[in-house]
Amino acid sequence: MQNETSTTITPVIRHPVASDGAAMWRIARDSRVLDLNSSYSYLLWCRDFRTTSVVAELAGSVAGFVTGYLRPAARDTLFVWQVAVDHRCRGRGIGVNMLERLVDSLAGQGISKLETTVSPDNKASIAMFESLARRRGARMSGHPLFESTDFPDRHSAEDLYRIMPLNQQEVRR
Repeated sequence: MQNETSTTITPVIRHPVASDGAAMWRIARDSRVLDLNSSYSYLLWCRDFRTTSVVAELAGSVAGFVTGYLRPAARDTLFVWQVAVDHRCRGRGIGVNMLERLVDSLAGQGISKLETTVSPDNKASIAMFESLARRRGARMSGHPLFESTDFPDRHSAEDLYRIMPLNQQEVRR
C-alpha cells in the first residue's frame, strides 16, 4: 500500500468484486482474530453477497472489508458477518466508515436493524459497533447467543449485538 502511514488518503468504499476475494482472505488471515473462512468462501461473498458487503480501497489495494447478509427470517435485518481492516491501516476509522456506507447503501431496502456477534473479550469490535450506533442515533443492545461449549472447537463465546433503528439520520461523524 502506497503511503501506508498517511492518514490523509481517503479510502474508496465500494461493493466487492470477485478479484477482491483473495485480498479479503489475506486480511482475515493476517488479523489473527477473525475466524478464517476458506478462500473460496470469500470469492462467494464477493459474488453472492456483494450488495450486502463492502471493501475499502486505499491506493489501489483492498485495505478492509465488511461481509454481511440479509437474515432470511428477518428481511429488515442486516447481519454483519466479519469486519476487518489491514493491520497497517487500523486506527483511521475505516471499519466504522465501511459500516456506515454499507448501511446507507441498504437504506432503500427497508433495513432497520443490524445484528452481529462478537466475543466478549473483543473490546475494539464492540467499541466500533457502539460508535456506529452513536453516529446513527440508534440503540445498541447485547446478550449471550452462543456459549463456547456450543462450538466443536476452542471457539470463544459469541454475544449477539443489535443496533436499531438504522433508518434515523446520522447524528455526528
